[in-house]
Amino acid sequence: MDWYSTVFETIDMRSFSNLWFWIALAVLWSSTSHYVLGVPWDMVLRAQKHGGDEAARGAAMEDMNAMVQIQIRRILYITRESGLMLTGIICFILTAAVLLGWVYGREFAQAIFLLGVPMAGVWLLSIRTARQIDAAALTGEPLIKRLFRHRLTVQVIGMVSIFVTAMWGMYQNMSVSALGG
Repeated sequence: MDWYSTVFETIDMRSFSNLWFWIALAVLWSSTSHYVLGVPWDMVLRAQKHGGDEAARGAAMEDMNAMVQIQIRRILYITRESGLMLTGIICFILTAAVLLGWVYGREFAQAIFLLGVPMAGVWLLSIRTARQIDAAALTGEPLIKRLFRHRLTVQVIGMVSIFVTAMWGMYQNMSVSALGG
């Protein structure tokens, strides 16, 4: 047996039966849910409820406001400077994944598509939220409310994405085992 065959026999290249794919899916959505517009969620929570200590709460709120402003400027800059090019590249990759996955039956491309489409939706939602926060110059409690709403929407997208991916993965695994291979 040659090296190439040994590696691909050891590492199952079928995505939906591979434990690493499911771990990557869980880490992807966990990270996406934790970093709201690039701001760690614990920072938002610390700013919202830092006990009765007003000095500590004020410092936490200042830090959160500064971090959100930095991340919003970063997101809007990337959108302005590279938005059209990124849109074209992402659309190309997702179209290639659809064609390879469903026309040519490649599981890996299906997995990339099922990871990529919801993340593209989250990116668009993040741009929209960043623009809204920037336009309204939100700080303090209104900003926290907006971040809560954004995070909830991201979590709903994540739950739907995980559900659809799990259903498609189970279907694929059952189809392969029914065919005997």
